[in-house]
Amino acid sequence: MVERFVGTWKMVTSDNFDEYMKALGVGFATRQVGNRTKPSLIVAMDDQGMISMKSQSTFKTTEIKFKLNEEFDETTADDRKTKTVVTLENSKLVQKQMWDGKETTVEREVTDGKLIAKCVMGDVVAVRTYVKEA
Repeated sequence: MVERFVGTWKMVTSDNFDEYMKALGVGFATRQVGNRTKPSLIVAMDDQGMISMKSQSTFKTTEIKFKLNEEFDETTADDRKTKTVVTLENSKLVQKQMWDGKETTVEREVTDGKLIAKCVMGDVVAVRTYVKEA
């Protein structure tokens, strides 16, 4: 099921991302850069079930490697240190980040050839849409 996410995805739209970053506590300067950045998302999986997700842009590249349902330490693009777990729920990759008593989720799903990433922090929702590169 994870195979459908594998590949290189280029971001084409980003809605409400500034509000989402504010809800996370990201500072003004970092939000300005984050709002201008259109990262590519590169998803790969090896034979042992290890998944890697790399967010690559001219500003910053971050990468996480994980197995489904196993908690790991993540340092996010905005430098939060989180305990993160990624699960597969209803054909969505759900990434849950926990830090300082807070929690955010990023739900990724592939629909109509697009990868939709829904970022949720409390009642704030941002949606980022990616298309697969040929």
